[in-house]
Amino acid sequence: MTVELLSPAKNLDCGIEAVNHGADAVYIGAPRFGARAAAANSPEDIRKLCAYAHQYGVKVYVALNTILKEEELEEAESLICELYRAGADALIIQDMGITRLAIPPIPLHASTQTDNRTAAKVKFLESAGFSQVVLARELSLDEIRKIAEETSVSLEVFVHGALCTSYSGQCYLSAALGARSANRGECAQYCRLPYTMTDAQDKVIACGKHLLSLKDLNRSAQLEALLDAGVSSFKIEGRLKDAAYVKNITAYYRTQLDAILARRPEHRRASAGQSVFTFKPAAEKSFNRGFTSFFLSRRTADITSFDTPKSTGEWLGTVKEIKGNSFTLQGITPLNNGDGLAFFNGKGQLEGFRVNKVEGNRVFPFKMPSLKCKTPICRNYDQAFCALLSKPSAERKIAVDMEFTDNPFGFTLRITDETAAGVAITAPFPKEPARQEQPYNIRRQLSKLGNSIFKARKIDVLMEENGFVPSSLVAGMRRRAIEQLMIVRKIRYRRPQARKADNVLPYPEKRLTYLGNVSNSRAEAFYKSHGVEEAEPAFELCPRKGVALMFAKHCLRYSMGWCPVYQQQASPYKEPYYLLYKDTRLRLQFDCKACRMLVVADSH
Repeated sequence: MTVELLSPAKNLDCGIEAVNHGADAVYIGAPRFGARAAAANSPEDIRKLCAYAHQYGVKVYVALNTILKEEELEEAESLICELYRAGADALIIQDMGITRLAIPPIPLHASTQTDNRTAAKVKFLESAGFSQVVLARELSLDEIRKIAEETSVSLEVFVHGALCTSYSGQCYLSAALGARSANRGECAQYCRLPYTMTDAQDKVIACGKHLLSLKDLNRSAQLEALLDAGVSSFKIEGRLKDAAYVKNITAYYRTQLDAILARRPEHRRASAGQSVFTFKPAAEKSFNRGFTSFFLSRRTADITSFDTPKSTGEWLGTVKEIKGNSFTLQGITPLNNGDGLAFFNGKGQLEGFRVNKVEGNRVFPFKMPSLKCKTPICRNYDQAFCALLSKPSAERKIAVDMEFTDNPFGFTLRITDETAAGVAITAPFPKEPARQEQPYNIRRQLSKLGNSIFKARKIDVLMEENGFVPSSLVAGMRRRAIEQLMIVRKIRYRRPQARKADNVLPYPEKRLTYLGNVSNSRAEAFYKSHGVEEAEPAFELCPRKGVALMFAKHCLRYSMGWCPVYQQQASPYKEPYYLLYKDTRLRLQFDCKACRMLVVADSH
């Protein structure tokens, strides 16, 4: 199976760094209609990224994954044609109306916003012509395995990054409360706000906590298990993250996957070239709220980030001693002048400070915070590490084998790269006996591949006679061969072809509520042509009151220890429970049969 590491790109620069640091594919936002409206990119920048990425066989997927209004269909159709001309390898979409536009034969990937949780849904999408399906983050290994066993479409799974509280595509909290739709790329992140939780009698259960905020995803320890379950594309979240994040996290997962592939020859990497880094990748050194593998193995209590939605970084140790304007840290991690440290103060708030000077394990802050002994300390800014990432921090090279031989009228240079692309260059030259042995100088000249994307793996000099070969001749042949090899690689690159819809299965549901996110006539026609009898308009077109605005596997009843299924502990509080933030009042409902929590706007 071909294995793909898929990295995010906020912009062209981030996309190039994702390629440099080992991505097999990059996903980037379109100029419009992407689920991250703040990460839009011009067709020209996408063209530049495609040209750079395709040198290494790296694919570029363009996110055009919002729902579309009727008046936007024509613009979307034109934009897709422009993206195809720019070289895009696939579109990541949510709106099924796109399948009914006059678009070029570009592969379509079903975004996680299409709520892909069941084998029946994925089988339908496969039959409808989708080339790749992004599965819901909440699925377990067993659920992923079942989908893989019943389908043959490529399965893409998130392995790292921020987690939405709700199933993707099924959150309307931002649209209802702030007129900013997540399905339109404008989420206001109400899940990261501090809430007070009360019961039906207004008794306070928790005060000022980020009760809908989750830790960040990290499945680096489960990559091989995901591979064995049938996953072929490993996706890093982060189209709003900066280049330093993309560099570190891409390099981190590249290293992890390469170790697996080295012992699993039945799997192969999806692109060419090896990246060499100037730093040691470490996931905990980039933005994170703490890590969780989410529900991959089972429901656990480690998924929440109630105390802060900010980055806590890496855990260092605890305060051992406080003396004047300094303190001693009990831990073995070395610190640097300029590091940013953080701790939770007496009010339970994350408080940060900057390191002015370090002497052994004694830390001198610029301004001494109100620390106490045994206070846990974390580092959310590693000055030395960030300094490395601010510079060129990776070089990606494709291995080539070179063979230099003589022939009756001159010399021949053959170059073959690691993908078996090859060229041969012949140069006529009169034969003259050499005064010195020539192979050493020939190898030295051929190895000078400079700023090219190639690196010599093996250089063979196979000459029948020790004829004189000028350095200038070898260098010229090398330059010509590299230029020709670049052309050959460009010609050999084949963009994936769109899959044809074949024997399309009926859609798994006969009736679509607002959860179907149907926002235009083309989408409605798509569903009705596949057996849907009734399709309600999307929430964004027709806001409803009293309906669930969020559907979450995260459950506050479980978090509090009162789950009747797992913990079987009775709650001391009377339901329903509410979440309060300023004028916002949300009512919680619990669907134990489906093992999920629903959030409803309460008008009381």
